Amino acid sequence: MTKFKIQSIVFVLVAFMLGCNEFIVVGILSDLSKQFQVPISIMGYLVTIFATVYAVSTPFVTVLTSRFSRYKTLLSLMIVFLIGNTLSGLSTSYLFMVVSRIITATTAGSIISLVMTFASTIAPRNKRASLVSWIFAGFSIASVFGVPIGVAISTSYNWRYTFFSISVITILTFILLIFILPRKVKQTQSSIKNQLTLLLDPRIYIGIVLVLFTAATMYAYYTYIRPLLTTSMGFSITSLNWLLFIIGIMSILSNRLSGSIAEKPNPLRTMPKFYVADIVLLLLMPFGLKNKITGMAIILILTLIVTVLNSPIQLHFLNIAESDYPQSLVLASSLSSIFFNFGISLGSATASSMVGIVGLDKISVGTAVYAAISLLFVYLLNKAIKTKQKSATQLSK
Repeated sequence: MTKFKIQSIVFVLVAFMLGCNEFIVVGILSDLSKQFQVPISIMGYLVTIFATVYAVSTPFVTVLTSRFSRYKTLLSLMIVFLIGNTLSGLSTSYLFMVVSRIITATTAGSIISLVMTFASTIAPRNKRASLVSWIFAGFSIASVFGVPIGVAISTSYNWRYTFFSISVITILTFILLIFILPRKVKQTQSSIKNQLTLLLDPRIYIGIVLVLFTAATMYAYYTYIRPLLTTSMGFSITSLNWLLFIIGIMSILSNRLSGSIAEKPNPLRTMPKFYVADIVLLLLMPFGLKNKITGMAIILILTLIVTVLNSPIQLHFLNIAESDYPQSLVLASSLSSIFFNFGISLGSATASSMVGIVGLDKISVGTAVYAAISLLFVYLLNKAIKTKQKSATQLSK
C-alpha cells in the first residue's frame, strides 16, 4: 500500500472520528435524559449548542493558530478533542456534558480544516477531488455505521462507553497522524486582517451563502426524517433502522458522486440542474408521501443529489486560496464546514416552524424555497467566476 493511500485512509478515519462524536448524542439522548434527570427536550439543546459553537469558533481558532506549524497545531487540537470527548464520557451532570461538548466543538472544525489542507497538499492534482469526497464520506460512514454501533453499546452496556470508544479511536488516529503527516509544509505567514481579505472576494462570499442555503435545503426536511417515514408514509417503527441505513448508504454514494463531478472541468457549472431537480422533487414530496414507494424514492433521490455541491465547492475554495490568497489556505478549507453548520441550524429551525404552520406532510414546500435561493446563488457564483476569468485574461494580454 502506497504512502498516499495510507494517508488518505487516516484522513477518512479523522472524519469518521469527528462524525461519531458529533452525531452520537442524537442516538443516546434518551439515555442521557434518564441519567441526568433532565427532560429530553432540554437534552436536545446539546445538538444545537455543538453546531453553534462549531460554526462560531472554527474561524477564530483557524485564524489564530495559522502562524504555528500545521503539524503541531493539528496534533495539539487532537489532544484537546480527546480530553473533551473523554470528559463527555465522565460527565456527572447536564452542565458537565455541555462544557465537554463545547470543548470538542471548539476543536472539531479546525481539525477537519487542517486535514483538508493537508489533503490538498499531499494529493496529486488529479486525485484531490476523490480524496476530498472520501473525507466527506467519513462523516456519512460515521452516521451509517458508527452511530448505530454506539447506540448498541449504550443499550447493551452504558452510554459512557460510546464516548470512551471514540476516545480509543482518537488515540489510534493521533498515533497514525504522528507518522503519516508531513512535518513541514509550505506556509504563508500573515496578519489576521490579511487572512480575512479572502472573504471580500465575490467568488468566496457568494460560495459561502450557497453552502449555507444548500445545507438549509437538506435539513429543512431531513430534521423530521423519522416522522416522515413513520407518520407520513406509514412505515413501522421496526423497519425504521433499515430505512435509515439505506438512506445512509445513499448519502455515501452522494459523496462519491460529488467527488466524480468535482474531477470534471468547471464542475460548478453543472450544479444548476441538480438544484432544479431538488425544487421539483421537494414540490412533489407532499403528494409522494401518500405512497410508501414514491415517498421513499423521492427521499432517496434527494439524499443522492441535495448535497452534491460538497466536493466541488470545497475544491473551489481551496483553489482560489492557493492561487490568490495563500495566507488564507486553512481558513478557506474551513468555510464549507462552518457555513454548512449554520445552514443546519437554519434548516432545522425552519422545519420546526413549518410543522406548526402547514403540518409535517407539507414541510418540503418551505424547503423548496431554500433550493430556489441556492439555484440563484449558484448562478451568481458561476457569473462571478466567469467575470474573474475574463478580467484575468484581459490583464494577461
